[in-house]
Amino acid sequence: MINAILPNLRNSVILAFVLGIALFAYLSGGNFGGNWPFIWRWIHVLSGVMWIGLLWYFNFVQIPNMPKIPDEQKPAISKVIAPSALFWFRWAAMATILSGLILAMVSGYLLDALALGTRDGSGRIIGIGMWLGAIMWFNVWFVIWPNQKRALGIVEAAPEAKAKSARMAMLFSRINTVLSVPMLFCMVAQQNLN
Repeated sequence: MINAILPNLRNSVILAFVLGIALFAYLSGGNFGGNWPFIWRWIHVLSGVMWIGLLWYFNFVQIPNMPKIPDEQKPAISKVIAPSALFWFRWAAMATILSGLILAMVSGYLLDALALGTRDGSGRIIGIGMWLGAIMWFNVWFVIWPNQKRALGIVEAAPEAKAKSARMAMLFSRINTVLSVPMLFCMVAQQNLN
């Protein structure tokens, strides 16, 4: 059984979700319907771990080590690993922002959080985190990804445009890395400092 599951990523992910759902069913007494905020929070955290994990992979592993890779080996990164990682990166960002908005809506704090707590005062911390996350999401979809497509040759671009795009993608990825720490602080602080 182990040889049928663990060597196959899809089967491993299915098993992970089956175990998570089984644990949830056991701990909630099978009351799935009454736990929508928890379910959306779980989806939000899972998506966020994928998104920020890949952001940090790019910034702490891939970008700093690219100059150390011999030129003849760089296409393995730029043609295989980076496009795949960027696929999961941008869709994890989308899943994180959407699940976060749904979580805020079903939990009843969406409007106050978006207004940074000016409506009833309780949404200030989570609102700051949400706005930081929204800026990061925007950067992923509308700055980093379009520039990465040019830098990686997914879309045609002149060599000087590729170099400029690679730098722009890196700088906005660094902006997101900087914003990720206060954003995560706000997410944790909302439940623990209020």
